[in-house]
Amino acid sequence: RDRLYNLNRSNQNQQRREAAIFKSSVDIQPEWNMLDQIPFSTFSKLSFSVPEPEDLLICGALEYYDRSFDRITPKNERRLERFKNRNFFKVTTTDDPVIRRLANEDKATVFATDTILSTLMCVPRSVYSWDIVIQRVGNKLFFDKRDGSQLDLLSVHETSQEPLPEAKDDINSAYSLSVEAAYINQNFSQQVLVRDGNKVSFDEPNPFANEGDEVASVAYRYRRWKLDNDMHLVARCEVQSVVDVNNQKSFLTLNALNEFDPKYSGVDWRQKLETQRGAVLATELKNNANKLAKWTAQAILANADSMKLGYVSRVHPRDHFNHVILGVVGYKPRDFAAQINLNTANMWGIVKSIVDLCMKLNEGKYVLVKDPSKPQVRIYEVPADAFENDYVEEPLPEEEQVQPPTEDAEDGEANGTTNDVEDKEIEAQN
Repeated sequence: RDRLYNLNRSNQNQQRREAAIFKSSVDIQPEWNMLDQIPFSTFSKLSFSVPEPEDLLICGALEYYDRSFDRITPKNERRLERFKNRNFFKVTTTDDPVIRRLANEDKATVFATDTILSTLMCVPRSVYSWDIVIQRVGNKLFFDKRDGSQLDLLSVHETSQEPLPEAKDDINSAYSLSVEAAYINQNFSQQVLVRDGNKVSFDEPNPFANEGDEVASVAYRYRRWKLDNDMHLVARCEVQSVVDVNNQKSFLTLNALNEFDPKYSGVDWRQKLETQRGAVLATELKNNANKLAKWTAQAILANADSMKLGYVSRVHPRDHFNHVILGVVGYKPRDFAAQINLNTANMWGIVKSIVDLCMKLNEGKYVLVKDPSKPQVRIYEVPADAFENDYVEEPLPEEEQVQPPTEDAEDGEANGTTNDVEDKEIEAQN
């Protein structure tokens, strides 16, 4: 009897965990009209080849990559620095002045950012719920994200078999880890640069920065792809750094994988990174398949020559504020895509099918939502004022108060920048 009782109890816990982790990224309102649901199985068969894109414009300025970081090992690790004064921008498609200008000039019919496109391209690998707002205006289509959207954060252990703790205030819960990962990623991308004031500047300055702002090293490439004879897609793609190779400028993307507790992954980076790097990467590909695929897709979209992956670990498994860089490895994006079975024809096939579907809709506002528990996406017709005035953000405040970095990430990202992490952490602890 006791055994059965305990068995039932553990089953109940299991169901509760599922419900706790997999909840929808957006509150589905009763008045929303569901138009379609598409199972992931239909995406896997799609294929579409796009001709080489053209660069319309490059904005921003890049600092050079510091090659000394390629020689870091766990024995000569470096502390991850904090860049409180550098502004990072997470501006959605329709708020981008350059995209508005290109839309007015009729340069394309479909507009998006690399973050949104890579989310669509890697749909079949996603487990957690996400949502993308789609606006049909005249004959044009805009793919947007909401302020403070899940797409601004980075998932951790999304495709892992090992479940993460349920409690949102646990430093190893899915939400806390995604905030921590976004923060690590930003700091890492600025630390591995040669900070001597030497920059490569492009056609126009950073379109989101105010004069006098200290801006993170980033270049926005506005690129145009031909989807068919009368349909072009323009996307804003990002690269974070540059190196000189044979007197040619080579663009790099910079991203960091983060280790939070070796007991979850079963691989201790400090012991394995030097001798068994392949095993470490294989474990990351298993636990973070979607995140790595999205980074690869973004590097391919931006036509980066190399993608640098940093291995960043906590100083101590229970300290989620202090981190060290244990190694940095570079890959050619297309070679890496082949290694992780990411097929570019399939990626574009998915985008093309979703664009074709949306082009049949009437003018208005729609939202594409990844189902929290099933491998499918749904498309809803929503009112024109949906997602304005923090309409969806209401449930957050209470949860924000629990976790010090949470409040910071949400506030900062909603405003387009994420700084002052330290100040807010200290305030929250006080």
